[in-house]
Amino acid sequence: MVNKHRLYWTLQTGGWLFYAVVQIVFSVFASDGFATRRITFLLFEAFLCLMITHLFRLFLNRWRWLYLPMPKLIPGVFVAVILMGVTVYFLRIPVNLILGRLFDPRTAFDPAQILGQTSFYAIVFFLWSVFYFTYHYFDRYNKSLKYEASMIEIELNNLKSQLNPHFIFNALNSIRALVDENPSKSKQAINQLANILRNSLAMDKKGLTKFDDEMRLVKDYLGLESIRFEERLKTEFDIHPQSQNFLVPPLMIQTLVENGIKHGISKLTQGGVIQVKTSVDNNRLKVHIRNTGHLAQGNKRKGGLGLKNTMQRLKLIYGDEASFRIVNENDNFVLTEIIIPQNFTYESINRG
Repeated sequence: MVNKHRLYWTLQTGGWLFYAVVQIVFSVFASDGFATRRITFLLFEAFLCLMITHLFRLFLNRWRWLYLPMPKLIPGVFVAVILMGVTVYFLRIPVNLILGRLFDPRTAFDPAQILGQTSFYAIVFFLWSVFYFTYHYFDRYNKSLKYEASMIEIELNNLKSQLNPHFIFNALNSIRALVDENPSKSKQAINQLANILRNSLAMDKKGLTKFDDEMRLVKDYLGLESIRFEERLKTEFDIHPQSQNFLVPPLMIQTLVENGIKHGISKLTQGGVIQVKTSVDNNRLKVHIRNTGHLAQGNKRKGGLGLKNTMQRLKLIYGDEASFRIVNENDNFVLTEIIIPQNFTYESINRG
């Protein structure tokens, strides 16, 4: 896998070094000689351009310009390259004086000179911007293709797990038992099953849904399972109020809750507890799902497709900004933890 940080500095350093070499070659031919001071000046100018474009890159990432629509991006870049051009022009003046007046400082403040040199630097910075934005456009496009291919696989796997005959059979059996005994509760159970089936079939390929919508699905699922397991299944929720400000991959929390019941509670005669707890810290949502049970050593992927899909989706959507782990918290509980950043929109994958 390409180390993007290393690639950036390789291209950045190599590009501006190439710029310096071209400038030096033209300078040598123009003056019919090799001037050490002139070459030193041009190398410093290239280094100055490197630092300014690096600061511009930090600005782009900090204010998320890479995800702006074109009507907003183009004017912003236009203003930015002009400002960078003016900055380089005026920073050259003290360097010129230090190196022994390679050009007459009195002409440095001539409007025509300022306009001409600033325009040249602005064009250079504009070309840098075009290259930078083009690289990120194709990088996001490549991620989008990978994500879509993966989502097709994940969607099929979810259909297998969510709509499997055993799940529907158990749910319908539970509802049938309630029809005569508790008609009101059976009607509620039918609505819960309908919600689960609808969400499974209409899983958003763009990969994100509101946290509150996901939690409604989780509660519908647990409501149905509570009918089947009766007093063997207890549920607890401790949801941080700011959790509603986050977007999460659809069916992800529900899949992990299902995994806890299937591989934990259902195997225990006395049943157990499913606890969903969230906290928000430093613009990150931490989701803890605890279930009664024990995770055998060397068998952490026994959850099968659900856990594999969860890790795959987190990696594709968030890269290294999200994390996932499943561990034995103690002898009685298994902890599944997801950490998701807030300052993320699907635009980083979906937009070109």
